[in-house]
Amino acid sequence: MNLFQTKHELWLHILFSSFAIKDPVIKEKLYEMSQIAFRHLKWIAKEYRSENNYYNYKRNEISIKHDDVFKTLAHLKECLHNSQKNYHDGELFFRIRKDENYFISVIDSWLNDLTCNAPITAFNKALKYKDKELDTRQRDALILFLFEETYKEYELIFIYFYMQNYTDSLLHFDVYQDLVDESHFHLKSFGNMLAELGLLAIPREIHEMSYKITDLKTFILNGINEELNAKEECRKLAQAVNEPELENFFNFINYQENYHIELMKKLL
Repeated sequence: MNLFQTKHELWLHILFSSFAIKDPVIKEKLYEMSQIAFRHLKWIAKEYRSENNYYNYKRNEISIKHDDVFKTLAHLKECLHNSQKNYHDGELFFRIRKDENYFISVIDSWLNDLTCNAPITAFNKALKYKDKELDTRQRDALILFLFEETYKEYELIFIYFYMQNYTDSLLHFDVYQDLVDESHFHLKSFGNMLAELGLLAIPREIHEMSYKITDLKTFILNGINEELNAKEECRKLAQAVNEPELENFFNFINYQENYHIELMKKLL
Protein backbone atom coordinates (compact mmCIF):
# COMPACT_ATOMS: atom_id res chain seq x y z
CA MET A 1 0.00 0.00 0.00
CA ASN A 2 1.36 3.46 -0.84
CA LEU A 3 1.89 6.20 1.69
CA PHE A 4 -0.92 8.43 0.43
CA GLN A 5 -3.47 5.62 0.69
CA THR A 6 -2.25 4.76 4.20
CA LYS A 7 -2.75 8.34 5.36
CA HIS A 8 -6.10 8.70 3.59
CA GLU A 9 -7.39 5.63 5.42
CA LEU A 10 -5.94 6.83 8.73
CA TRP A 11 -7.75 10.16 8.34
CA LEU A 12 -11.05 8.35 7.74
CA HIS A 13 -10.52 6.13 10.79
CA ILE A 14 -9.91 9.10 13.07
CA LEU A 15 -12.67 11.27 11.56
CA PHE A 16 -15.44 8.68 11.69
CA SER A 17 -14.39 7.54 15.17
CA SER A 18 -14.95 11.15 16.26
CA PHE A 19 -18.49 10.92 14.87
CA ALA A 20 -19.11 7.58 16.60
CA ILE A 21 -18.09 8.62 20.12
CA LYS A 22 -20.55 10.68 22.18
CA ASP A 23 -18.24 11.94 24.93
CA PRO A 24 -17.89 15.64 23.95
CA VAL A 25 -14.23 15.96 25.04
CA ILE A 26 -13.04 12.82 23.23
CA LYS A 27 -15.23 13.59 20.20
CA GLU A 28 -13.82 17.10 19.76
CA LYS A 29 -10.21 16.08 20.42
CA LEU A 30 -10.43 13.27 17.85
CA TYR A 31 -11.93 15.69 15.34
CA GLU A 32 -8.99 18.05 15.91
CA MET A 33 -6.63 15.11 15.34
CA SER A 34 -8.46 14.29 12.10
CA GLN A 35 -7.94 17.85 10.88
CA ILE A 36 -4.22 17.61 11.58
CA ALA A 37 -4.12 14.22 9.81
CA PHE A 38 -5.80 15.86 6.83
CA ARG A 39 -3.07 18.52 6.73
CA HIS A 40 -0.50 15.70 6.75
CA LEU A 41 -2.29 14.26 3.73
CA LYS A 42 -2.20 17.64 2.00
CA TRP A 43 1.56 17.98 2.59
CA ILE A 44 2.17 14.47 1.30
CA ALA A 45 0.16 15.27 -1.85
CA LYS A 46 2.34 18.35 -2.41
CA GLU A 47 5.43 16.19 -2.08
CA TYR A 48 4.00 13.71 -4.58
CA ARG A 49 3.39 16.53 -7.04
CA SER A 50 6.89 17.97 -6.60
CA GLU A 51 8.37 14.54 -7.30
CA ASN A 52 5.99 13.90 -10.22
CA ASN A 53 4.45 10.94 -8.41
CA TYR A 54 0.85 10.01 -9.09
CA TYR A 55 -1.66 9.48 -6.29
CA ASN A 56 -5.31 8.45 -6.25
CA TYR A 57 -8.10 7.87 -3.77
CA LYS A 58 -8.23 4.09 -3.82
CA ARG A 59 -8.84 2.53 -0.40
CA ASN A 60 -9.01 -0.79 1.31
CA GLU A 61 -12.20 -1.69 3.15
CA ILE A 62 -12.39 0.32 6.37
CA SER A 63 -14.14 -1.03 9.45
CA ILE A 64 -15.06 1.42 12.18
CA LYS A 65 -17.71 -0.66 13.98
CA HIS A 66 -16.78 -1.24 17.62
CA ASP A 67 -18.90 -1.94 20.69
CA ASP A 68 -17.40 0.63 23.00
CA VAL A 69 -15.07 3.62 23.23
CA PHE A 70 -12.05 1.62 24.44
CA LYS A 71 -12.22 -0.77 21.47
CA THR A 72 -12.44 2.21 19.12
CA LEU A 73 -9.47 3.93 20.77
CA ALA A 74 -7.37 0.74 20.77
CA HIS A 75 -8.11 0.34 17.07
CA LEU A 76 -7.07 3.95 16.36
CA LYS A 77 -3.84 3.42 18.27
CA GLU A 78 -3.09 0.34 16.14
CA CYS A 79 -3.85 2.32 12.94
CA LEU A 80 -1.45 5.08 14.01
CA HIS A 81 1.36 2.60 14.73
CA ASN A 82 0.79 0.83 11.40
CA SER A 83 0.80 4.13 9.51
CA GLN A 84 4.21 5.07 10.91
CA LYS A 85 5.78 1.97 9.31
CA ASN A 86 5.42 3.70 5.92
CA TYR A 87 7.20 6.97 6.71
CA HIS A 88 10.51 8.12 5.24
CA ASP A 89 13.21 10.35 6.69
CA GLY A 90 13.09 14.13 6.47
CA GLU A 91 11.44 17.10 8.14
CA LEU A 92 7.92 16.33 6.91
CA PHE A 93 7.88 12.85 8.38
CA PHE A 94 9.64 14.01 11.55
CA ARG A 95 6.71 16.41 12.02
CA ILE A 96 4.09 13.74 11.22
CA ARG A 97 5.65 11.22 13.62
CA LYS A 98 5.74 13.79 16.43
CA ASP A 99 2.08 14.69 15.84
CA GLU A 100 1.02 11.07 15.82
CA ASN A 101 3.08 10.19 18.88
CA TYR A 102 1.16 12.91 20.68
CA PHE A 103 -2.13 11.44 19.42
CA ILE A 104 -1.08 8.04 20.80
CA SER A 105 -0.19 9.56 24.17
CA VAL A 106 -3.63 11.22 24.41
CA ILE A 107 -5.35 7.95 23.44
CA ASP A 108 -3.30 6.14 26.11
CA SER A 109 -4.46 8.65 28.73
CA TRP A 110 -8.08 7.90 27.84
CA LEU A 111 -7.48 4.14 27.84
CA ASN A 112 -6.05 4.43 31.36
CA ASP A 113 -9.18 6.20 32.62
CA LEU A 114 -12.08 3.77 33.07
CA THR A 115 -14.56 6.66 33.14
CA CYS A 116 -13.78 7.30 29.45
CA ASN A 117 -15.28 3.99 28.37
CA ALA A 118 -18.91 3.79 27.25
CA PRO A 119 -21.03 1.81 24.78
CA ILE A 120 -21.14 3.06 21.19
CA THR A 121 -24.59 3.40 19.66
CA ALA A 122 -23.57 4.88 16.28
CA PHE A 123 -24.18 1.56 14.48
CA ASN A 124 -27.24 0.20 16.29
CA LYS A 125 -29.78 1.25 13.60
CA ALA A 126 -32.09 2.73 16.24
CA LEU A 127 -33.37 5.25 13.65
CA LYS A 128 -34.08 7.73 16.41
CA TYR A 129 -32.83 11.32 16.19
CA LYS A 130 -32.46 12.80 19.67
CA ASP A 131 -35.90 13.49 21.15
CA LYS A 132 -37.50 14.32 17.80
CA GLU A 133 -40.84 12.71 17.03
CA LEU A 134 -40.43 12.07 13.30
CA ASP A 135 -42.91 9.94 11.39
CA THR A 136 -41.70 7.34 8.89
CA ARG A 137 -41.86 9.73 5.93
CA GLN A 138 -39.90 12.46 7.74
CA ARG A 139 -37.34 10.00 9.08
CA ASP A 140 -36.79 8.31 5.71
CA ALA A 141 -36.36 11.69 3.96
CA LEU A 142 -33.75 12.67 6.56
CA ILE A 143 -31.86 9.36 6.26
CA LEU A 144 -31.77 9.42 2.45
CA PHE A 145 -30.51 13.00 2.45
CA LEU A 146 -27.79 12.28 5.02
CA PHE A 147 -26.42 9.26 3.17
CA GLU A 148 -26.36 11.09 -0.16
CA GLU A 149 -24.88 14.29 1.23
CA THR A 150 -22.25 12.53 3.38
CA TYR A 151 -20.86 10.92 0.24
CA LYS A 152 -21.17 14.17 -1.71
CA GLU A 153 -19.24 16.19 0.89
CA TYR A 154 -16.54 13.51 1.18
CA GLU A 155 -16.23 13.47 -2.60
CA LEU A 156 -16.12 17.27 -2.85
CA ILE A 157 -13.38 17.53 -0.22
CA PHE A 158 -11.15 15.32 -2.33
CA ILE A 159 -12.09 16.80 -5.69
CA TYR A 160 -11.20 20.31 -4.47
CA PHE A 161 -8.15 18.90 -2.66
CA TYR A 162 -6.92 17.44 -5.96
CA MET A 163 -7.70 20.58 -7.96
CA GLN A 164 -5.98 22.74 -5.35
CA ASN A 165 -2.82 20.65 -5.45
CA TYR A 166 -2.58 20.96 -9.24
CA THR A 167 -3.40 24.65 -9.72
CA ASP A 168 -0.82 27.40 -10.00
CA SER A 169 -3.44 30.15 -9.62
CA LEU A 170 -3.55 31.81 -6.19
CA LEU A 171 -7.20 32.78 -6.72
CA HIS A 172 -8.18 29.20 -7.55
CA PHE A 173 -6.13 27.87 -4.61
CA ASP A 174 -7.97 30.17 -2.18
CA VAL A 175 -11.40 29.32 -3.60
CA TYR A 176 -10.69 25.57 -3.39
CA GLN A 177 -9.55 26.02 0.22
CA ASP A 178 -12.80 27.76 1.15
CA LEU A 179 -14.82 25.01 -0.54
CA VAL A 180 -12.81 22.27 1.22
CA ASP A 181 -13.31 23.96 4.59
CA GLU A 182 -17.07 24.28 4.02
CA SER A 183 -17.33 20.63 3.00
CA HIS A 184 -15.46 19.57 6.15
CA PHE A 185 -18.09 21.36 8.24
CA HIS A 186 -20.96 19.76 6.32
CA LEU A 187 -19.39 16.29 6.51
CA LYS A 188 -18.92 16.67 10.26
CA SER A 189 -22.55 17.78 10.70
CA PHE A 190 -24.01 14.98 8.60
CA GLY A 191 -21.69 12.31 10.05
CA ASN A 192 -22.71 13.20 13.59
CA MET A 193 -26.38 13.08 12.59
CA LEU A 194 -25.98 9.62 11.04
CA ALA A 195 -24.27 8.45 14.25
CA GLU A 196 -27.21 9.79 16.27
CA LEU A 197 -29.56 7.72 14.08
CA GLY A 198 -27.38 4.61 14.57
CA LEU A 199 -26.50 4.52 10.85
CA LEU A 200 -22.92 5.75 10.72
CA ALA A 201 -20.96 4.35 7.76
CA ILE A 202 -17.88 5.20 5.72
CA PRO A 203 -18.85 6.67 2.31
CA ARG A 204 -18.11 4.62 -0.77
CA GLU A 205 -14.81 5.05 -2.62
CA ILE A 206 -14.41 8.03 -4.97
CA HIS A 207 -14.07 7.14 -8.64
CA GLU A 208 -11.08 8.54 -10.50
CA MET A 209 -13.34 10.14 -13.12
CA SER A 210 -14.68 12.48 -10.41
CA TYR A 211 -11.40 14.28 -9.75
CA LYS A 212 -9.20 13.89 -12.83
CA ILE A 213 -10.62 16.97 -14.57
CA THR A 214 -9.74 17.63 -18.20
CA ASP A 215 -12.23 20.47 -18.89
CA LEU A 216 -12.14 22.98 -16.02
CA LYS A 217 -14.96 25.20 -17.33
CA THR A 218 -17.37 22.26 -17.70
CA PHE A 219 -16.35 20.99 -14.25
CA ILE A 220 -17.15 24.38 -12.67
CA LEU A 221 -20.48 24.74 -14.47
CA ASN A 222 -21.44 21.21 -13.40
CA GLY A 223 -20.36 22.09 -9.87
CA ILE A 224 -22.62 25.15 -9.84
CA ASN A 225 -25.53 22.96 -10.98
CA GLU A 226 -24.73 20.49 -8.19
CA GLU A 227 -24.82 23.29 -5.64
CA LEU A 228 -28.19 24.45 -7.01
CA ASN A 229 -29.47 20.87 -6.68
CA ALA A 230 -28.10 20.67 -3.13
CA LYS A 231 -29.95 23.89 -2.27
CA GLU A 232 -33.18 22.40 -3.56
CA GLU A 233 -32.63 19.15 -1.63
CA CYS A 234 -32.05 21.13 1.58
CA ARG A 235 -35.17 23.18 0.97
CA LYS A 236 -37.29 20.08 0.29
CA LEU A 237 -35.89 18.29 3.34
CA ALA A 238 -36.55 21.26 5.62
CA GLN A 239 -40.12 21.24 4.36
CA ALA A 240 -40.47 17.45 4.69
CA VAL A 241 -39.19 17.08 8.26
CA ASN A 242 -41.37 19.99 9.43
CA GLU A 243 -39.54 20.14 12.77
CA PRO A 244 -38.26 23.55 13.90
CA GLU A 245 -34.68 22.65 14.93
CA LEU A 246 -34.02 20.44 11.89
CA GLU A 247 -35.80 22.84 9.56
CA ASN A 248 -33.61 25.73 10.76
CA PHE A 249 -30.45 23.65 10.34
CA PHE A 250 -31.20 22.59 6.77
CA ASN A 251 -32.21 26.11 5.79
CA PHE A 252 -28.86 27.22 7.24
CA ILE A 253 -27.07 24.69 4.99
CA ASN A 254 -29.21 25.82 2.06
CA TYR A 255 -28.10 29.45 2.46
CA GLN A 256 -24.45 28.38 2.70
CA GLU A 257 -24.80 26.75 -0.72
CA ASN A 258 -25.60 30.22 -2.13
CA TYR A 259 -22.10 31.42 -1.35
CA HIS A 260 -20.55 28.20 -2.65
CA ILE A 261 -22.08 29.10 -6.00
CA GLU A 262 -20.54 32.57 -5.82
CA LEU A 263 -17.16 31.06 -4.99
CA MET A 264 -17.37 28.74 -7.98
CA LYS A 265 -18.32 31.64 -10.24
CA LYS A 266 -14.98 33.23 -9.29
CA LEU A 267 -13.26 30.23 -10.85
CA LEU A 268 -14.85 31.09 -14.19
